[in-house]
Amino acid sequence: MATQPAAKIGESWQDIDTPALVVDLDHLEHNLATMADYARQQGVRLRPHSKSHKCPAIAHQQIALGAVGVCCQKVSEAEVMVAHGILDILVSNQIIGRAKLNRLAALAKQAEIAVCVDNIDNIDEINDAAERFNVSIKVLVEVNVGSARCGVLPGQETLILAKAIAECEHLHFAGLQAYHGGAQHLRSFEARRRTILQAANLVEETVSLLAEHGFHCDIIGGGGTGTYIFEATSGIYNELQVGSYVFMDQDYSLNLNAQGEPIDEFKQSLSIKSAVLSKPQSHRCVLDAGLKAFSTDSGLPGIARYEHTKVLGAADEHTNIEFSKHTQVPEIGDAVTLLPSHCDPTVNLHDWLIGIRKGQVQTIWPVAARGALL
Repeated sequence: MATQPAAKIGESWQDIDTPALVVDLDHLEHNLATMADYARQQGVRLRPHSKSHKCPAIAHQQIALGAVGVCCQKVSEAEVMVAHGILDILVSNQIIGRAKLNRLAALAKQAEIAVCVDNIDNIDEINDAAERFNVSIKVLVEVNVGSARCGVLPGQETLILAKAIAECEHLHFAGLQAYHGGAQHLRSFEARRRTILQAANLVEETVSLLAEHGFHCDIIGGGGTGTYIFEATSGIYNELQVGSYVFMDQDYSLNLNAQGEPIDEFKQSLSIKSAVLSKPQSHRCVLDAGLKAFSTDSGLPGIARYEHTKVLGAADEHTNIEFSKHTQVPEIGDAVTLLPSHCDPTVNLHDWLIGIRKGQVQTIWPVAARGALL
């Protein structure tokens, strides 16, 4: 059961209880518009990844700006999105097991559903589920273009799966999923550009091979917040599946642009409002937000508006902060804004997104797909 929100609409930022996940609406809307405008200018489709925000209200904003639909990583995420009126969904992952495939096929009675495969037996299982529910499901072959996670090799292995999909009565070959997750956080602009160029070359060769055998790829998807400009201008990708751009985080802030400076086209819109719970020493404070409020897979969070501070560590409910002797140290009860190092798993720890504009709570959105793991 969801907890009560940490604020009420109309209250000021100062009134928000802690810890709370806060979204700067002006920054969020800037990010949404910037990506939508870029995709439109480049003539590629935008299908943002909902696993970053898990929030149908944000998904609807993305679609209103021109997105064709959303990506989901789990069937349960897709179920939440469909229940809230998002009706074009790519499950950009492999879905296995009769129970989940039955749910996937049931969704195809309500919405346009696509899914990824990298295993020939899985193709038969998806077709069986689609037959049980008398639906048609779009299927993309996931291609390993360098991340060495899921996906078959480009070329012949991809062609074999495309042929298997085409032989299934209830499936439709829809194209390729070619996301390079490993490239997203390569820090230098040139390293990211070079890595995606190599991936695009593999994808282009595979698309040509498929065309020789009569297969058309309606979707050639990939792209992330770190590399979207390279996929969009590759001449081969036609769908961007970006996610973190809506919020940004401290890890993405380490990526550099072509001038060797931190990327700045998107703004940090996500933060965690916390408060000083204890002040054991004059220059050390303990905050009331810890590992249950933010993820640390990409490192400890940053701190806004306080220079020369050091995050010493985090426990379940606490974060230990050391302040410079030249910094005015907050007192017990004072607010401290934390900047997540990785937005996606941080969002999944919270029930609510508190939307603020000019220091006032304007909206409160449930993180409706929180904990959607199945």
